[in-house]
Amino acid sequence: MRILVTWIGQTDLNASAGDDRAGIGPIGQAVTQRAFDRVVLLCNYSDQTAKGYLAWIKQQTQAKIELNCVDLSSPTHFGEIYRAVTERVGHILEQVGNTARLTFHLSPGTPAMSAVWIIVAKTRFGAELIESSREHGVRTANIPFDISAEFIPEVYRHADHDLVRLGAGLPDEAPEFSDIVHQGPAMREVIARARRVAPRTVPVLIEGESGTGKEMLARAIHRASPRRDKPFIAVNCGAVSRELAESEFFGHRRGAFTGATSDRVGYFEAAQDGTLFLDEIGELGLDLQVKLLRVLQEGQVVRVGTTASRAVDVRLITATNRTLTAEVAAGRFRGDLFFRIAVALIHLPPLRERQGDFMLLAEYLLDRFNRDSASDPAWQAKTIAPSALNRLAHHPWSGNIRELANTLARAALWSASPTITERDIEDALLELPSVKSTGDEIFGQDVALGIDLQHLMDRLARHYLQQAMKITGGNKTRASELLGLPSYQTLTNWLKKYDVLG
Repeated sequence: MRILVTWIGQTDLNASAGDDRAGIGPIGQAVTQRAFDRVVLLCNYSDQTAKGYLAWIKQQTQAKIELNCVDLSSPTHFGEIYRAVTERVGHILEQVGNTARLTFHLSPGTPAMSAVWIIVAKTRFGAELIESSREHGVRTANIPFDISAEFIPEVYRHADHDLVRLGAGLPDEAPEFSDIVHQGPAMREVIARARRVAPRTVPVLIEGESGTGKEMLARAIHRASPRRDKPFIAVNCGAVSRELAESEFFGHRRGAFTGATSDRVGYFEAAQDGTLFLDEIGELGLDLQVKLLRVLQEGQVVRVGTTASRAVDVRLITATNRTLTAEVAAGRFRGDLFFRIAVALIHLPPLRERQGDFMLLAEYLLDRFNRDSASDPAWQAKTIAPSALNRLAHHPWSGNIRELANTLARAALWSASPTITERDIEDALLELPSVKSTGDEIFGQDVALGIDLQHLMDRLARHYLQQAMKITGGNKTRASELLGLPSYQTLTNWLKKYDVLG
């Protein structure tokens, strides 16, 4: 659960009063640019002032808002601020436990309040620190901090808590997935499923558009598995020659065919005791699919040019940018192989459906580009203007994260100033061929080849349910009207049936 805890500052109050110079205030920026499940407000102003701000901020976000009025003798009294913060955050953790992902906002309030947030984040609660401004939007604040001896016991308390958790056999925080930048609900569900399946040996099929990070997720699953110290072999099935495919996958003996000048180990044997990742498995021909199925059933490979079988023990993870059920229905993919590889099926959402992740991803990718370029003596680190971020946010991103990363890299290279402007983004964007429309995919299929009607109906319903919820900002009454449904309760039932976040 993502929880933002923050003091209400004077700029926030000015924003709620309609002062244009304040914009929407630091808290307003945080809740509109990042996704939170719960927002906890601390306020040392009058009850009437606090309630007025509460009514205003509720209009800016769908997160649950909680107001806590605090009586401080002075807004710079460190002791009182520290006690108020630790009591409130401690109560939150008692309520939600280890599911809490805390974020503290440094910008609102007094410098003393900001200092206390740094202290408790670095020593007691392990929270993310953020800051915001009208010029740069909302950013993670990376603040080094030397822990004083006064707070060391709090660090030990966290270490002891970890020992208790491990002794009870509870799952850890899965640092193997930390490279997958996310905070929105769609990717949280993906990571949760990946963590659940990682310790097992069952095959995993990852479906998702090109550029969504399928191989990155596969590597994270491998790192979080008992096979983490064994090989991870990644194969792009679309790049494997059909003539040499059997040799590539299963190996060959010297002299088995022209050009076979030495014995060769195939992908399966190379991945022994580890993980074999087959990317774009939908590109494999039907003849190789038959042989792959046999290996998965028998756990043995036969090198080309031999008759002796060799036992193999690999964990198979596959990925595709196609919908394999439709490929099965069209006769292009074997149904028995599909059910063998899709024991655990994970769908990676496209960037346009990752609500709450975009700004975080853009900042991360630009920071990574700055770090990678730091060794260049002529390089000048780049930031990005809010208007440029806004332009990025309104691009369709048919190439997903890969396209976003390349666009930011181009913009950073061509920008003549330290700040990437909206014009720089316009120059960096490339016009890509449009993604095939849902209508073409649904109505353009050949019934003579066989179709999965129920699957197509499910896709159609899910597509328009997602669109309606996005357009209305989650307002079920309005969404049900747009979809021609009789009531919001009917819409709720449809959302549950088609597994759409409501």
